[in-house]
Amino acid sequence: MDSTQNNRLEQITDKTLIIGIDVAKDKHVARAIDDHGRDLAKRLVFENSLTGFQSLLDWAEHLAEQQQRPHFMFGMEPTGHYWLNLAYHLKAQGLHAVVVNPTKVKRTKELDDDSPTKNDTKDAKVIAQVVRAGRFHEPILLEGLYAELREGMKLHDIMEKDLTSIKAQVQNALDRYFPEFTTVFKDWTKKTPIHFLKKGYLPVDIASCSEEALLAEIKEAAKRGVGIKQARSLKHAAETSVGMTVGLTMAREEISYLIDQYVAIKGRIEAHEARLEELVLQVPGARQMIAIKGVGVMTVAGFFAEVGDLSNYQDPRQIIKLAGLNLQLNQSGKFKGQTTITKRGRRRLRSILYLAARPLSANNEGFKQLHHYYRNRPDHPLTGKESFVALGRKLIKIFYVMGTRNCAFDGERMMRDIPSLRSLQKVA
Repeated sequence: MDSTQNNRLEQITDKTLIIGIDVAKDKHVARAIDDHGRDLAKRLVFENSLTGFQSLLDWAEHLAEQQQRPHFMFGMEPTGHYWLNLAYHLKAQGLHAVVVNPTKVKRTKELDDDSPTKNDTKDAKVIAQVVRAGRFHEPILLEGLYAELREGMKLHDIMEKDLTSIKAQVQNALDRYFPEFTTVFKDWTKKTPIHFLKKGYLPVDIASCSEEALLAEIKEAAKRGVGIKQARSLKHAAETSVGMTVGLTMAREEISYLIDQYVAIKGRIEAHEARLEELVLQVPGARQMIAIKGVGVMTVAGFFAEVGDLSNYQDPRQIIKLAGLNLQLNQSGKFKGQTTITKRGRRRLRSILYLAARPLSANNEGFKQLHHYYRNRPDHPLTGKESFVALGRKLIKIFYVMGTRNCAFDGERMMRDIPSLRSLQKVA
């Protein structure tokens, strides 16, 4: 048992009232036990409303007075988003709310009755028992600047998803009505192709235009770097197009509508990213993190949106575990299996770090050397993907130091801190 769990167990005394809550959309179920695991009352069913929350507190206070246990500990599973309203309400009341891993709850179900049966009443008690065993975590309930970043990144993801959908729909329309368009314009999201698509130009329209008229349209969209050659290519593509020639009126409306949506969403994303940059630059150490070659503003904003205030952590390994990047061993006796990451943490944080590791390994000299070392070290060389995961773990440690000490990144010092790599460089 590690010291962290010992610290959790020390919070549970003969004065603690442990309340497990099975959270749902409309109604929640609560069960109360003492530090020995004994039931203290019948279940409480309460609504997901202010009145319901107050009934929970009244019920808990009555039990606390009856059992002489003045210290509350509320436990719940952080599944979905329904638990957040209750957790923030309890926090606002100055009460201690913790979360338990759903996997632990699932594996603990059979301890009482040797049955995997699932129901709200049983689950509430199981959650309380998991809390009593010290297998709980303090939830990350962001406030202030960090809450703004969390919601901002969530909105950014929504807009990016919508933009991807619109782009796919535009490509679908082009495949049907003008498949040759992308042979002339490799990227239809640039100014000139957007101009033609927004005006509803299809092959039949372009074929009927003179080269001079097409050139005038191109110059209207792009003032520089245009010529008659591109106009001729577009006209030839239109004249030899195999695109459909039916339903053209509505096809023009469809493409024009999609382009309007694309332009609008793209503009919203750019403005939103500028706002997120303003927010994240207020976080201690963020400016220095963004200054690291290969690290972007959105990487740092996404990191703090998931992690919150770094002062809430005593060690970067807590963040590594939060991201699900902590290592797990698979061994028994003489058998030793492959070491992998647990993937038991925040999937989005894990994704942010992995995606950040790729440009870092290509553009940042220190990370490039580290990536090369991981791939070619004598003992246990890593695959490319495994190396990116290792670089993500390293980035967490660097961000933690920079955020807590408000210092700049030192690539040379990072290399000196790796004994095995340092010795390899000396030999070279």
